[in-house]
Amino acid sequence: MLFALGLANQIFAQQKILTLEEAIQAALANNYGILLAKNDAEALALDADYVNWAFAPRLNATLGTVWNNNDQRQEFSDGTVRQRDNVKSNNLAASVALNWTLFDGMKMFVTRDKTLEIARTGELVVKEQVVNTVALVRNIYFNIVRQKQQLKAIEEQMSVSEERVKVADRKLSTGLGSKPELLQANVDLNAQKARQLQQQTLIAQLKEQLNQLSGMRLPEEFDVVEEIPIDRNLDLNEIEQNIANTNPSLLLAERNIGIAQLTLKENEASRYPTLSFNSAYNLNRVDNQTVVNPFQPLISGSKGFNYGFTANIPIFNNKLLLRNIEQSKIAIAGLELARDGQRTDISTSLRNAFRSYLYEQQALDLEEENINLAKENVAIALERFRQGVSTYLELREAQKSLEDAYDRLIAARYNAKLAETEVLRLKGDLVR
Repeated sequence: MLFALGLANQIFAQQKILTLEEAIQAALANNYGILLAKNDAEALALDADYVNWAFAPRLNATLGTVWNNNDQRQEFSDGTVRQRDNVKSNNLAASVALNWTLFDGMKMFVTRDKTLEIARTGELVVKEQVVNTVALVRNIYFNIVRQKQQLKAIEEQMSVSEERVKVADRKLSTGLGSKPELLQANVDLNAQKARQLQQQTLIAQLKEQLNQLSGMRLPEEFDVVEEIPIDRNLDLNEIEQNIANTNPSLLLAERNIGIAQLTLKENEASRYPTLSFNSAYNLNRVDNQTVVNPFQPLISGSKGFNYGFTANIPIFNNKLLLRNIEQSKIAIAGLELARDGQRTDISTSLRNAFRSYLYEQQALDLEEENINLAKENVAIALERFRQGVSTYLELREAQKSLEDAYDRLIAARYNAKLAETEVLRLKGDLVR
């Protein structure tokens, strides 16, 4: 058994040590949620790149030609009849038209600002996705570390149980022990072996989850660090004072309110008249190879430039404009209420996470002290069991106390890290 554990540890040591920073970089480059958010942001940014062209005039050209082949017949009042079969003609029409909106109640400027604001929301959506993904990567990464520590604790307990089996077997062979004592020692050892296998499976599953977050770009075999570092220097007051400027969700809520306010300005601008400049150059030509009517020209055409101004003055539109304005005001009020509710939720979550952060640190300090006591207690109980001055029940009780102490210690480390990550996630400070 010891040989197998040594071989497993040697293979494990040959695996690449994946740092948290490497895992985060892999996720930032390959996570599908982040890539999709970036794709949407690029589409919005493209609109912003072309936004100033909305002020430019619109210029369109048309060109068309029609070939006709008709049979024609004309009867006049004096009884004269003129008839031609297979009369061919060609009609050519071309036009270049320019339309330029000179004034629309400043709506075009508001639309430009709105487009730029929408593009900025894309950046915030990406940041929010990045922060949430990094938080998830951290949690899974340190969960792997936690489960590794749990596996190490199980294997430490297994070494005590193996020694307990040897002592029980030796005592039985010398007539100083009992068969139930040996059987119970083997049962406890097998239970720990089963827990070891379960723990190894859990670690492999968590590694797959971490790899999935990274777009399956992590090494096929990798290991993680041994410890869970805790940042004990977070300041709640500092975070709360600046959270409105750092939390992506709150920034996004404020940005959406700004966009809704610009939508209101767009609707209000529709109250004003619009003034446009229009111009066109037209060309028309008709070519008749033959005509029925002698007064009809064989070739006729026209060309020329024309221009003018068009004013569109809104007078009455079934109060559609008024309804749109009122709807915009209601939308702004709703977004402000949602923003205030979100601010309250985030503040509550932050305070709760920070309380957990402080509590788990205190629990961690206590369990760090307690684990040493539990280890010493097991060592004493094992030695007493070897000497035959205590029963296996006393040793088993000491083992159970050590097992519980390890569980509490490892859980306190991980929970403190979870709380730290949650505080930083709410602050929006996981990625700069």
